[in-house]
Amino acid sequence: MYKLYYYPLNASMAPRFVLEALGVDHELVLVDRKSDSHKSPEYLALNPTGRIPAFVTGKTVILESAAICIYLCEKHPEAGLMPVKNIELRARFFQWLLYLSSTLQAELMIYFYPERHSEVSSGAEQIRRAQDARISQMLSILDAELEGHEFLLGTELSVCDYFLFMLCIWADGISVPPLSFKNLNRHLRLMVTRPEIIRVCQHENLDLSPYA
Repeated sequence: MYKLYYYPLNASMAPRFVLEALGVDHELVLVDRKSDSHKSPEYLALNPTGRIPAFVTGKTVILESAAICIYLCEKHPEAGLMPVKNIELRARFFQWLLYLSSTLQAELMIYFYPERHSEVSSGAEQIRRAQDARISQMLSILDAELEGHEFLLGTELSVCDYFLFMLCIWADGISVPPLSFKNLNRHLRLMVTRPEIIRVCQHENLDLSPYA
């Protein structure tokens, strides 16, 4: 059985969406960030980065949300959540998944924790304001990509859409939130109709009414 170490509304959301979409048996293990459980010796032995999530299958431990999602797609190709044969479509899949995980997600982390990037408190606030503008610009790129399409890869749902949904939830507090963009708004409202999204968000106590 798969085992996912998670915390609500953290980067474990995307793998949770995928696990629910696959309908495979899995165990959820709560890593309580409020008590710094992700920094405990036990968890650091599993995940030396001290970040969430971690994923265990047999004797294999996989870190990083995108890597977990790719593993699940490779393990269950019948679900069609990642292109298999079309090399051009696979390239687009990895292009957008990497953009989301290594660019948008990374910039959101700076927005949430600006004090880690400045030695003075006033500098932290300047960083947050700058990040707000950077994130809005990145959302506009994604919004343009969704023009005329239901999903990031066109007509087919993929892991990229789950990842995008997770990050848009994180970004709903910026000055120009995702729902302000025409195509992102449509995309997010489509995603919240999916049963796997509903189940995970209910379990993690996320109110989906703004997206209804």
